[in-house]
Amino acid sequence: MAGLTHIYCGDGKGKTTAALGLAVRCAGSGRQVLLLQFFKDGKSSEFAALARVPGVTVIPQTRSFGFSWTLSPAEKEEARTYYAGLLEEAFARAGDFDLLVLDEAMSALSTGMIGEARLLELLAGRKADLEVVMTGRDPSRALLDAADYVTEMKLVKHPFQRGVPAREGIEY
Repeated sequence: MAGLTHIYCGDGKGKTTAALGLAVRCAGSGRQVLLLQFFKDGKSSEFAALARVPGVTVIPQTRSFGFSWTLSPAEKEEARTYYAGLLEEAFARAGDFDLLVLDEAMSALSTGMIGEARLLELLAGRKADLEVVMTGRDPSRALLDAADYVTEMKLVKHPFQRGVPAREGIEY
């Protein structure tokens, strides 16, 4: 079976939820899943559940840098090196997996934390049967062209528009 590329994008809620739903489906069929979440420190509620799902492996984040627009040039370079290293690790380890989820890959690209040319090289050079899912807002034309599936989540209405903060177990 050939591995295909999925993008879940848009300004609506559900990108990570869709990617993790596919990860659970894949693991439930006896396959192996590798998950890398850029910019997330492992404290989101989904990690408690994923830790109990056989067949799902999470690449842990050991560093936190805060928001990209608050970083000094030196801190940005340190963050770039770290996130680029995580991306390389994910593809290096993916040979033993059936599905690779790169959650918030578009955010990592748009903030310059990973390079688009390198991501495209890694996608093109991956093992033939590795399925890859990427999430985030505003994918580039090159990534859209490289994808087999593109699903856009469109924001129509959300409680944050009324001032309701993110709720544990629902938004994080």
